[in-house]
Amino acid sequence: MAAVYWIGVYLGLGLGIGAALAGLLGASRAGMLVAVGLAATLGFAAGIVLGDETEAAAAALGGIFGAVSTAELVRGALRRGGMRAATALLVAGGGAALIALALIPLMGYIEALALPLLAIRMRRLQPERYAGLRTLARD
Repeated sequence: MAAVYWIGVYLGLGLGIGAALAGLLGASRAGMLVAVGLAATLGFAAGIVLGDETEAAAAALGGIFGAVSTAELVRGALRRGGMRAATALLVAGGGAALIALALIPLMGYIEALALPLLAIRMRRLQPERYAGLRTLARD
């Protein structure tokens, strides 16, 4: 049972690292790709240093999920007029909260399921853009 707990903790650690890096770098698609790669690498390195291969794989996978899911939130906030520094600071704080919540038994697994599902839901709720509305706005 201890192994299940620690894998969940490292999964949450990776999610937090990925979320923080997406907050800092996720303003563009290229930045998001860098954040995903860096989150996977840092999560794997943290897992190797603090645990073993299983925890390292969980942290790397969490880093990928965290960065991809959070990048959608960051791009949406910036598209709607949010400031880059403030968005990065708030999202990095959310990443720290994800890491802290992962210390609760099985919460890392729940975070790993919930974060991508919330990103998908947020993506579906975005309004569609129509060329006709942009044409009317020029008058």
